[in-house]
Order: sequence, then structure tokens, then C-alpha cells
Amino acid sequence: MGTLEGRLALVTGASRGIGEHCARSLAQQGARVALAARSEEDLNRVAQTLPNDPVTIVADLALQGAGSELANAAVAALGGIDILVNNAGVSEIKGQDEMVMRLNYHAPLETTKALMRQMAERGNGSVIHMSSVAGVTGVAELPTYGATKAALDSLTRSQAAQFGKYGVRVNGVAPGLIITEMWEEGRKTPGLADGLSDHIALGRWGEPDEIGSVVAFLASDAAAYITGQTIVVDGGFHAVTAWGDYV
Repeated sequence: MGTLEGRLALVTGASRGIGEHCARSLAQQGARVALAARSEEDLNRVAQTLPNDPVTIVADLALQGAGSELANAAVAALGGIDILVNNAGVSEIKGQDEMVMRLNYHAPLETTKALMRQMAERGNGSVIHMSSVAGVTGVAELPTYGATKAALDSLTRSQAAQFGKYGVRVNGVAPGLIITEMWEEGRKTPGLADGLSDHIALGRWGEPDEIGSVVAFLASDAAAYITGQTIVVDGGFHAVTAWGDYV
């Protein structure tokens, strides 16, 4: 029996990359998952490979009000939500600051607020916001993206304080350099992938399932006394400087 047997989960941005692997990890641990993203075709592709009768919901969270609509649709489809993974997001887009803020911050806020009452009534809610190491460090090329993730980290702490008395835990996961579609073009730049690996303590980029496993842990009762935390999962990229060999 999985650690999430009988739980009901909603994962946004679940059609590929980190979101897809979060959904896989939750389903493998026994949860029934609602997958949300913009592409119906990609959602169906993922759903066909998951156990526990997953459902798919097409949603564009960059639109105002879409978070509340998604929350209502997920509750209607599954009968309730115990686990919410706010993964949908976008990187820096020149001239699109408002859209980036809308998708990366306002949508998670809206979706969480819309689900909070029924989570409190169920008495076992777990919200996981997908942050980034860019929210902790300054990245010259990602000013708006980094700001949205820093805001999400602050939201994690505030919501943990606000909703803990109702039995709902709120945490974040901050990935570092992960091999996903977001980095597909950048990794083709000669020397970039290996050069960045030299600054990771573990000497390699992360895999999406290594984020999914942390999400599944935070959603489980094994993390029952963890709330208000943003867990950095970056192989030692942010906090550790890997300069050379000492042994």
C-alpha cells in the first residue's frame, strides 16, 4: 500500500516536465490525481500511463479567475482535494511581466484559496508550491521570474501560519538545474550544461523525478510536522560552492 493511498490530488502544469513527474510520484504512492494544463493531448498522454483512474482538466491559469474555476472542476471530478501541487509556471518573457506574475504567483494564490475550505473540512490538506532557487538568489536574466518565486516562498510561510490550525500544511519545493523542456534549447549551447555542472556539488543536473519524490514526501504523513518550509532540491548548486577537489 502506498503512503498516499486514498488521497485525492490536483497537479497543475501536469502535462510535461516536473509537473508530470510530480503526478507520477503521487499516483505511484496511491493517490488519485487530477491533471491540469493547457494541452488536452499532452494531458491525455500522461493520464494513460498513470494508475488509480486519473482525470484531466484543461485550464489556462494565465487567465484571471482560472484558478478558482480549476479548483471547482477538480472538486467536482474527484469529490474533494487533499493534495494541491501548484506547479504551473513560466520563465522570463520579455515584455510579459504581468502575465508571468499572473501565472507564477496569482494563479497559485487563487487556486489555494478556492480549495482551502474543503481541505480544512477534510482535515488533512497538503499544499505544495513549486518555487525555484531563482527566488533565493538574484539572477540577472530573470528579474520577474525570480521575483514571482520569492513571492511564492513568502506566500508559503504566510499560508502555513494562516491555515495550520485547520490541519492544512503548506510547503514549497525549489528546484535547481533540472533536465526539462524549459532547458532544452539552453542545454544545446556548447559548454553550458557541463559548465554549470561544475558549480553543482553533486556534479550533475537533476532529473524531474527527483523533484517528484520530494513532492510525494511532503504530501505524505511522513511530513506531518513540516509546514512553512521551502525545500531546495538542487544538488548543492545554491548553498554550496563546488570549486575543486580536496581529496
